[in-house]
Amino acid sequence: MGIDPGTNVMGYGLLRVEGKRVEMIAMGVIDLRRCHDVYTKLGRIYERVAGLIDAFKPDELAIEAPFFGKNVQSMLKLGRAQGVAIAAAISRGLPIHEYAPLKIKQAITANGQADKAQVAGVLKRILHIGDDNAVPFLDATDALAAAYCHYLESSRPTLVSDGPRSWKAFVKQRSGAGAQPLTTPQIKLAKALCKKPS
Repeated sequence: MGIDPGTNVMGYGLLRVEGKRVEMIAMGVIDLRRCHDVYTKLGRIYERVAGLIDAFKPDELAIEAPFFGKNVQSMLKLGRAQGVAIAAAISRGLPIHEYAPLKIKQAITANGQADKAQVAGVLKRILHIGDDNAVPFLDATDALAAAYCHYLESSRPTLVSDGPRSWKAFVKQRSGAGAQPLTTPQIKLAKALCKKPS
């Protein structure tokens, strides 16, 4: 589940991932424009996000981090909205992953400076979203972008941090006491790779 935090319009998007197949389940917005009291607004964000989690049962939450702009008041309001959405996810036991807007745009469009319309256009092509599923607010596709960015990040192969960092280290590690001995082809390959070019 992806969330694009907002104090007037908050986007959400949900993806189903089965192996390498990714499809959109739902996307939409939580419209808070008619709510003028800030604390009532935060309460509604909590209720709606918790309700979406209960309805769709996502495994994880990907949320866009607040953008560091010049307007401190806007940052504070956005941070509160994000915090309440995170609190709703924590209350339901969801792991939370936070991504900077630049990271999300880079992951979706390969351009960290892409605008909302460009992000939406790429997602429509990748996820085969028809115009009949279009939402009038781009906050929904931004939320879907956060979810898709997390899918891309979590599907990358991870490097073993304590593993050998070179072929020489690999051979040394495998020739230690208690280690499974190298086969003849492995020894030949390791020697060839360790050899300095002439």
